[in-house]
Amino acid sequence: MKLLTNYVSGVVLTKYQHENKMLLLKRTSGEYWCQVAGKIEKKELAWQAFLRELYEETQLSPYELYNADYLQTFYDLHTDKIIVAAGFVALCNSNHNVVLNHEHIDYRWCTLEEALKLVPFPNQRKFYQHVWQYFVSQSPCSHLKLECSALHHRDDY
Repeated sequence: MKLLTNYVSGVVLTKYQHENKMLLLKRTSGEYWCQVAGKIEKKELAWQAFLRELYEETQLSPYELYNADYLQTFYDLHTDKIIVAAGFVALCNSNHNVVLNHEHIDYRWCTLEEALKLVPFPNQRKFYQHVWQYFVSQSPCSHLKLECSALHHRDDY
């Protein structure tokens, strides 16, 4: 069994019609609902990989990015690997259009309750509950915020 730590995962939040919502994407492969996720490429930091994945999968660019202070873990039965993904929270404006790439066939802006009903995996639900508690129900810790100048440095994509 291998332990893989070169993954990122993140929840995208917005305020839509005065209500907090999170973005869920429906995967082409397996047709299940999930958040933005992917692998860290060579010479990338985890937060850079998340921003790249977010843009590749949705064409969204956040106005704020946070370390979620959460490691999402799961065991892949088919490959016999344990995967650990560094978690992030991206805050996006509601007026941006989501443009899906080939990895996804649909998207939805959901409340926490809607998201918990849609996703298939218990660890996804725990991640979403953590994000909601520490980034929606209360103001996020300023120590977890990435500097805004880093968000606008987009030479790699």
